[in-house]
Amino acid sequence: MKIGFIGLGNMGGPMAANLVKAGHEVTGFDLSAPMPEGVAKAASAAAAAQGAEVVFTMLPNGAILRAVAVEVIPAMPKGAVLCDCSTVDVESARAVAEQAVAAGLAALDAPVSGGVGGATAGTLTFMVGGPDAAFATVQPLFDIMGQKAVHCGAAGAGQAAKICNNMILGVTMIATCEAFALADKLGLDRSRMFDVVSTSSGYSWSMNAYCPAPGVGPTSPADNDYKPGFAAELMLKDLRLSQQAAEAADADTPMGQLAAALYTTFVEAEDGRGKDFSAMLPRLAARHRG
Repeated sequence: MKIGFIGLGNMGGPMAANLVKAGHEVTGFDLSAPMPEGVAKAASAAAAAQGAEVVFTMLPNGAILRAVAVEVIPAMPKGAVLCDCSTVDVESARAVAEQAVAAGLAALDAPVSGGVGGATAGTLTFMVGGPDAAFATVQPLFDIMGQKAVHCGAAGAGQAAKICNNMILGVTMIATCEAFALADKLGLDRSRMFDVVSTSSGYSWSMNAYCPAPGVGPTSPADNDYKPGFAAELMLKDLRLSQQAAEAADADTPMGQLAAALYTTFVEAEDGRGKDFSAMLPRLAARHRG
């Protein structure tokens, strides 16, 4: 299949490389990131999209997605699929889908979960919004880049699923870090707490698979000085998207709101930027009430 790929950074680069390894013809464009081996370099986003049956985008935010869409949609052949794998606001995802449909294209919003490790290993999870036929066209490519693709509904549903999932992740990570910090002050050994909680009703992905306490449970960024698997500033971005969506939908999300406020302080007023989002644990463990 002839594929265009726009946005070849930490996530997009490995994803495009896996498509090449599977035998697809990939043409890429990025303002600064190097081309993965086997990806043909285009001079512009529009050039990467010309003649492509599927164009993937992996971009930082909704504003950039909208700008790229204006450039690539006119360059794409009728019937092609524009598949955005960025995490952006629902409104931008739906606006781009409308533009694509108006131009005779199909569009999918397909944000991912699994981080850089999942992108490299080809084990991402895709949360997909858009029409059935477009999903069927792109599903074999999702199968190359990931372990699972869930068709969540119409345009914007993939983004909705992603921000709801990551709101849960942000909230549960804070609660997990709070529990370890409290255990410290109560004199409870962290490993003993993990042994109890990981097999009890406090079980969560944040505890069992991504434990924020170094030396406890499976290896996680906590065991690598909190170098990011998922950076705190990216968690903050997703929490802000969740609260933007909650406000637009008139949804009551007090825990999501508190999580966004805590990560805002951690990233913008403390030393959280550039650290894993689980580095909330040393931040809370060192905190003393006056």
